[in-house]
Amino acid sequence: MTPRLHKPYELAPEGIRAMMALEASIRSGPLEHGLTELVKLRASQINGCAYCIHMHTTDARAHGETETRLYLLSAWRESTLYSARERAALAWTEALTRLAETGAPDADYAEVARHFSEAEQVQLTLLIGAINVWNRLQVGFRAVHPAEASRAGG
Repeated sequence: MTPRLHKPYELAPEGIRAMMALEASIRSGPLEHGLTELVKLRASQINGCAYCIHMHTTDARAHGETETRLYLLSAWRESTLYSARERAALAWTEALTRLAETGAPDADYAEVARHFSEAEQVQLTLLIGAINVWNRLQVGFRAVHPAEASRAGG
């Protein structure tokens, strides 16, 4: 795959700084790190973002996530390995990532409201929005993920 832009982040530094500030806000917020990585990874799977899938599986592993849970994430609804809180977050992730198809169903929101405080709901929704922006930057501009870049160089 050929990148469409080289160094796109240098072309919109203020926007990227704003995205990084949003990321920092999310990281310092109330959501647990493992949950945020699952959300980022699931949205990236839906959006077909190889760059972000590579990044978030690597980060999740580094923070103790199991291989089995990473492998089964795309089929989380059929697995018992995810907590009720994680399942609510993953359903909300899918609903908002596929917003045009789903319309953010009341049932998905009810589960989020059951497992997350109102402040956490906002943080979770910001997280989902942010990863969708990153996915669109990476996929849209055909970013080369690190595993592919190292293969091309070796």
